[in-house]
Amino acid sequence: MTPGFQEEEIVGKAYDWQLLTRLWPYLSPYRALFGLSLFLSLPRVFLGMAPGLLIAIGLNQLLSTRSDAEVAHGLGRLSDAAWVVWLATPPAGVDVLLWLALLLLGAAVVNGGIELARMISMAVMGQRAMRDLRRHLFDHVQRLPMAFFDRYPVGRLVTRLSNDVESLAEMFTAGAVAMVADLVFMAVLATMLFYAHTRMAMVAMAIVPVMAVAAIVFRWKVRDAFRQVRVKIARINATLQETISGMKVVQLFARERRNLRDFSEMNADHRNAWFRSIRYDAMLFATVDVSQNLTIALILWYGAGQLGSSSVEPGLFFLFVDWMRRFFQPLQDLSARYSVMQSSMASCERIFQLLDTPVEASEAPDVAAKAREKGWGEGAVSGEVVFDDVSFAYGDEPVLRNLSFRVAPGERVALVGHTGAGKTTVLKLLERLYEPQQGSIRIDGVDVRDLPRAELRRHISFVLQDVFLFNGDLRYNLALGRSDISEADVAEAARTTHVDELVARLPQGYGQQVSERGVNFSTGERQLLSFARALARRPEILLLDEATANVDTETEAKIQDALHRLMEGKTSIVVAHRLSTIQDVDRIYVLHHGELREQGTHEELLAQRGLYWKLYRLQYADQARRTAA
Repeated sequence: MTPGFQEEEIVGKAYDWQLLTRLWPYLSPYRALFGLSLFLSLPRVFLGMAPGLLIAIGLNQLLSTRSDAEVAHGLGRLSDAAWVVWLATPPAGVDVLLWLALLLLGAAVVNGGIELARMISMAVMGQRAMRDLRRHLFDHVQRLPMAFFDRYPVGRLVTRLSNDVESLAEMFTAGAVAMVADLVFMAVLATMLFYAHTRMAMVAMAIVPVMAVAAIVFRWKVRDAFRQVRVKIARINATLQETISGMKVVQLFARERRNLRDFSEMNADHRNAWFRSIRYDAMLFATVDVSQNLTIALILWYGAGQLGSSSVEPGLFFLFVDWMRRFFQPLQDLSARYSVMQSSMASCERIFQLLDTPVEASEAPDVAAKAREKGWGEGAVSGEVVFDDVSFAYGDEPVLRNLSFRVAPGERVALVGHTGAGKTTVLKLLERLYEPQQGSIRIDGVDVRDLPRAELRRHISFVLQDVFLFNGDLRYNLALGRSDISEADVAEAARTTHVDELVARLPQGYGQQVSERGVNFSTGERQLLSFARALARRPEILLLDEATANVDTETEAKIQDALHRLMEGKTSIVVAHRLSTIQDVDRIYVLHHGELREQGTHEELLAQRGLYWKLYRLQYADQARRTAA
């Protein structure tokens, strides 16, 4: 299992209140909506109790011979409450039962309106808060160091930014405030039952401690179950992303059956995790249902013995049955709501785990001012590059060892060596995609660590071997949406790199849409586009990593012609395996196991008959064999 997978699945004990506290900064801008939702929950408590009370008063009226003025009698101590007497006393000339029916209808309408307003306010608050969280998360991911992406699967990052945030949003629309309202509702119901008839309430509440224990056990179990569900779905997403991205390799190497077997195992693990959570849901629901029926049986047993007494009449008996059913309803809903809450908490836990990953070392607020004090930015960047005793390692694997060299302004140099010699790492360190563990890298005498990253990268263009094109048209891919790159800059870069010839053949010209990763263009065309994109920025320093490794001979000839004009007057560092493409550079540095072993021009290095001479002989012999074949 890769380190990324291990870190993904190692999750410590989470405390819901700590996670909710960390969520508050995203909710606080919308606390008015949050307060409104809580406020609207209070009248819902009493409106939810109203139907049972009104029907109880009606039953007493139907089954009693008392006068209309005494219809509230027989409801225990509630009979003496002024507000109950007011509800039971209709206006003059209005029948009691008609009055109670109108009150029941009014309570239902008002309760529906309040519930609508409460749900809308919660949904609006939740979606706005999640929009801010998703934006913060996306910004955080963009600022993570490249070492993080070396070990963290893309599919899992997508899960954090999409599935987990959506799961968290459900907590606000169906979980948090609803659970608070349910707890308040249950507390008020219990208080009113004890106020109405203490002994009957004690009988009715005899089962509640059992339910409390069941809820606690459920909480322990379901949290672990939902954490496993989130882990399994993240693994599935990572595998899907990897398989789809590498579908060409999958099919070429006939990996379909093996991939299906591996995916089926992961899919089964996800199913089993869901089954565990569903089993706990079913157990809680069954426990609540049995407890509710047992409670009603207890009310029947006790109430039958008290029925007909001065304080217990059919209305009170019905009121206890109705309110106890309503008391247990939140407990029945608890499995669904608590499942949402625990799923959200598991997602929240993983989101903040990602947010806790350190980003690139933050730059001091005065870093730009200090750079100007050292002469950076006062005029045009000349492009002198100096590596001074630089060492770097990926984890415990050393890549560069005490590397020192200098590239003069406008000089064209090449880095060559066997695979793994550290050539590409040199370019990444210069761009500050990674930071050296030892030594310094200077541009025009200023350490790159003392320069703002955005300012440093504005003067450098990096052409990668694996060209990445974004969805959009050609114009967007050449300028990348930068306002400081004009149409004229794009057109000039296209002419210099022969991209204008490609554009002339396209039906929509610069408006031609680019498919995902540019698959509707050939490898050579994508490489030409990357050259045009680099040139459009008008950089002082050019970094080229295997820029001609994947192109045919005809395209290579165009690129070689473009390279001469592209590198003219610019400091250029070229990484190349094909030595025939760098013979006319000003200087060649030969790296071996992260150390600088040789340097000089093409002719000088061949005369030394060292590492470069061996590399050249190997390529020359290989070309000769292919020519003979």
